[in-house]
Amino acid sequence: MIKDQKDNLFLLVKSLTKSEKRQFKLYVGRLGVNADSKFLNLFNILDKLQVYDEDFILKHGDIKKQQLANVKAHLYKQILISLKLNPSHQNIRSQIREQLDFASILYHKGLYKQSLKILDKSKEIAIQNEEKNLAYEIVEFEKLIESQYITRSISGRADELTIQAKELSALNVIASKLSNLSLQLYGLFLKTGYARNEAEAEEISTYFYKRLPKYDISKLGFREKLWLNKAYLWYSFLMQDFKNCYKYASKWVELFYDNPNMINLNPVFFLKGNNYLLEALFYVQRRDKFEKCLIRLEDMINSKTFHKDENVEALAFLYLNLNKLNLHFIDGTFDAGLSLIPKIEKELKLYTNRIDEHHTMTFYYKFASLHFGSGNNKECIGYLDKIISNKSLSMREDLLCFSRVLNLVAHYEAGLDYHIETLLKSTYKFLIKMNDLHEVQKEMIKFIKGLQDVFPQDIKKAFIKLRDTLKMYEDHPYERRAFLYLDIISWLESKIENEPVGKIIRDKYLARQDVVN
Repeated sequence: MIKDQKDNLFLLVKSLTKSEKRQFKLYVGRLGVNADSKFLNLFNILDKLQVYDEDFILKHGDIKKQQLANVKAHLYKQILISLKLNPSHQNIRSQIREQLDFASILYHKGLYKQSLKILDKSKEIAIQNEEKNLAYEIVEFEKLIESQYITRSISGRADELTIQAKELSALNVIASKLSNLSLQLYGLFLKTGYARNEAEAEEISTYFYKRLPKYDISKLGFREKLWLNKAYLWYSFLMQDFKNCYKYASKWVELFYDNPNMINLNPVFFLKGNNYLLEALFYVQRRDKFEKCLIRLEDMINSKTFHKDENVEALAFLYLNLNKLNLHFIDGTFDAGLSLIPKIEKELKLYTNRIDEHHTMTFYYKFASLHFGSGNNKECIGYLDKIISNKSLSMREDLLCFSRVLNLVAHYEAGLDYHIETLLKSTYKFLIKMNDLHEVQKEMIKFIKGLQDVFPQDIKKAFIKLRDTLKMYEDHPYERRAFLYLDIISWLESKIENEPVGKIIRDKYLARQDVVN
C-alpha cells in the first residue's frame, strides 16, 4: 500500500545527504556479513522510492510482512548510530557526554585517578560552554568517586565539590524555572495571541510575576540571562508592549554577539532571537533598524563560520524570508515584494518536512497581503483560501481570524458581490465561535454588510465614517492588534482618496521618516 511520506523511517532516509548515505554504507559494510542483510536492502529500496510503498518493499525487498516492522526498527537504529559517528553531528555536548562515558568505563575498572582526570577536564569545558546541567552531572560523579577513592586531600576536595554542586544546582534551578515560564508564555501566545482586554492583561501579568524566580543578575551566566530575556520577551508580546519586546529581543541577540562562541553552540536560539528582534521592529515600524538587523543576520548566516545543519538551514530560510516580506509591509512597497513570492514558494516545497504547517500558512497570509496591497484581489483570495480551507490548522487563532476578514474585504474589492452575503455569515459565525470578535472586526463586518444598502453617491461618506470610527481604536492597547495583521485604515483612505493602498502606506512611511529626521 502507498502511504504519504509520514513514515518515520522513510523520512529519515530521505533526509540523509549524499555523504551521510555513503558513510552509512561504509559503516554497515565494515563487517562482510552485512553486505546482503535485509536492513541494508531495505535502505537501498527506500532510498530509490519517491513515496513510501509497502507493497513494493515486500515484493522487491526479500522481507516477509511479519518481519518488516523489526527490520525497519533495526535500520532506523543503525542509521542513527551512523549519524552519531559523523563528524558533522559532533558538538560540544556530544563530546562532553562521550568523555563522561569514558570516565564511567574507567571508574568501573577501578581506575579512579584516570576517571577523575577526564571528569575534571570535561567539567571545565562544560562550564566554559554554559553546559551547566552536564557540569552538575559531572560534579555528582566526581563526588561519587571521591567518596570511594580516599586521599589525604579528601576534606578540602569534598568542600570544593559540595560548594560547586550547590552553585551549579542553584543556577540550574533558576534556568529551569525561567525556561518553563518562557515555554508556558509561548504556548499561551500560540493559542490565544495577544491580551484582548484589561482582565486578560491582568491575568497574564499575575501569572508572569508569580512564576518569575528571584535572581541576582550579576550571578547569572549566559544561559540564565538567555532564558530571562526570553521570558520577558514573551510577556511583553502577550501584553502588546512592543517597545519592551524590542528591548528584550535586543538583549537576547547582543548576548550572542558578546559571546560569539555561543552562536554555533546554540544556532537555533541565535536565529530565533534575531527573528523576534525583527518582529518587534516591524511592529514599531522602524524600517531603518529593521533593515540593518536583517542584513546583519543574513551576513552571519552566509558566513563560513556559521554552522548549518538541516534544522538550522530550514529555520534560516524561514526567518530570512518572512522578514524580507515584512520589510515591504513597513514602507508599502508591495509591488517590489511580489517578486519574492515565486522564489520563496519554490524553496518552500524543499522544506515541506522541516517547516511546520502554521509557518507555511503564515507565508500564504503574507503572499495574500502583498497581492491585496498591489490590487491583485483574486490572487489574494487564492492564497487566503489555502488557509481558510485548511481544517487541520489548530494554532494561532489570530491568523485564522484575520485571514477571513481580509478574504471578506478582498471579495468586496474584486467585485465578487454574489459571495458577500455567504461570506459575511460564515465569517461572523467563525469569529463568534473563536471568541475573538474585536470592535474593529465588528465595525468592518457591519460596514461591508451595510454597503449593499448605500447609494453610489454616498459610498465615500460611508468610507469616511468608518475610518473615523476605526481611528479611535488605532492606539487602543488591545484593539490595535487588528491593525498588525491588516491595515484597514490605509485601505479606507485609499478608497476615500482614490489612490492605491500601497501609495497610502508608502506616503505614511515617508511622513514618519520626515518626523524622525
